[in-house]
Amino acid sequence: MTFDAIGIAGTGLTVHRKWLDAVSDNLANINTVTSTDGDAFRARYVIAQAGEGTTGAYVAGAGYGDAEGRVVYEPDHPLADAEGYVRYPEIDLASQMGQLIMAQRGYQANAAVVDRAKEAYQAALQIGRN
Repeated sequence: MTFDAIGIAGTGLTVHRKWLDAVSDNLANINTVTSTDGDAFRARYVIAQAGEGTTGAYVAGAGYGDAEGRVVYEPDHPLADAEGYVRYPEIDLASQMGQLIMAQRGYQANAAVVDRAKEAYQAALQIGRN
């Protein structure tokens, strides 16, 4: 049972780490500018799925945001088109910060489960030694 808890929490750690990676990449590129003839940076979203029985969770794939982005009038920008427009990604900072907090808390919770299961296993070994 202890090893099941460690294994399941380990899958949760992996899912939350990949979620954190995606959110941090989105936040790092929130102000990435492209010309209007190119695609905007596409935000990445992790698609998590429950495993069968007690196998935990896993990343089933990734979703991507809109390549259209948002067009902003910045005539002084070096990438501006003839009308003075550039393209920014369509990433909501508030939403990404909320996602970041949820992913961090999920990672912390799964790490705590691993620690508690390890402590329980070590306590059981100590009982066997006495």
